[in-house]
Amino acid sequence: MQNVEHIGIAVKSLDVSIPLYEALLNAPCYKTETVESEKVATAFFKTGPTKIELLESTDPNGVISKFIEQKGEGIHHIAFGVTDIEAEMKRLREAGFTLLNETPKQGADNKLVCFVHPKNTNGVLVELCMEKP
Repeated sequence: MQNVEHIGIAVKSLDVSIPLYEALLNAPCYKTETVESEKVATAFFKTGPTKIELLESTDPNGVISKFIEQKGEGIHHIAFGVTDIEAEMKRLREAGFTLLNETPKQGADNKLVCFVHPKNTNGVLVELCMEKP
């Protein structure tokens, strides 16, 4: 893994949270995007080499809605950048980690992504992400 690519934060409302994070980070939201397959709307902020991704559920039964119901708004995942997502997935499987998807899938911000089950990572949801070629 190369670096912390971004930190994902679950929020109830992007309309409320975007201005809050623009003021907090003193940086504009540079991109918003909906990822239909994940049932989320996202907003991105650049803070040095690491990004912040806000995640709002687009479905009341979606994973972000369920997360907020159980834990409230807050850090949802930490994403690490990788240069070869398939090789990294293979390495982690061989090391005994449980992956939440068998193959890389389309994520936000032009990335291929895969999640590592939090039961293997002390309760932290870890995302692998690679820039799409």
